[in-house]
Amino acid sequence: MSAEPICPTSKLDKILVTTDRSSFSEGAIREALNFSNKCNSHLYVISVLEPNPDYETIGAGIYEKEERQAAEYLETIHARAVKEGISFCETKLLFGQDPYRLIVKEAGEKNVDMIIIGRRGRSGIMKMLMGSVTAKVIGHAPCKVLVVPRAARIECGNILVATDGSEHSLAAAEAAIGIARQCGSSIIAVSVKDVETETADTGACVNAVADMARKANVPVSTETPRGRAHAVIVEMAGGRGVDLIVMGAHGKTDLRHLVMGSTAERVIGLANCAVMVVPARAA
Repeated sequence: MSAEPICPTSKLDKILVTTDRSSFSEGAIREALNFSNKCNSHLYVISVLEPNPDYETIGAGIYEKEERQAAEYLETIHARAVKEGISFCETKLLFGQDPYRLIVKEAGEKNVDMIIIGRRGRSGIMKMLMGSVTAKVIGHAPCKVLVVPRAARIECGNILVATDGSEHSLAAAEAAIGIARQCGSSIIAVSVKDVETETADTGACVNAVADMARKANVPVSTETPRGRAHAVIVEMAGGRGVDLIVMGAHGKTDLRHLVMGSTAERVIGLANCAVMVVPARAA
């Protein structure tokens, strides 16, 4: 007899996964179905169809075809959810510019606990290592955001939490410890003495996380390496078999420019594993 699936977090009643209908979204879809199944969550699946000025030249029929294909694609995801035994799955095709605004608005209206999104996507929706849509969703989301590369799988066996002692990174540590406690996994608390800034008291940062973990009876190790923060975090995650990195949405510099250019963005863009970004208010 197989064991009951373990939900990796204590509160995951509602999940929203957004897809641009490219293969880059497959990791996000797969893990959203997995989380929803394990946690008995309501699953909302959305995709955004943006207007294209070229349609005025090439004809409305092309747009109608794309709309039909997008609706059919969402139906296939709904069918996958039903096949996997997910009791509630709602799909929705949204129309408009600035997809991130529509995604964040939908997340707020549904009061979801987590948004799951691919790291990048096809041109016109998400670009480069981490797309602008993903970055803006992270910057504006009212909840946790889980960014999943196409091939990444989340087993929660070994979790790395990056901290700089900020309010957001402490919220990230709380989230990571909660997952580790649920799944029986361990935590690696990392604070990097960044050669570019050298602002954080790294020892105090990891010790604070270690104290939180020990109070929750979660195994924890601490690391205070020196280097470029994003490069050290990515290298350590790869070398330690980490399948989930948890970070705060902003650091001590309180980057309100949507984490563009920040350590979080670079880690998301380069890591092979999934990255959960936690705002302080979503602790």
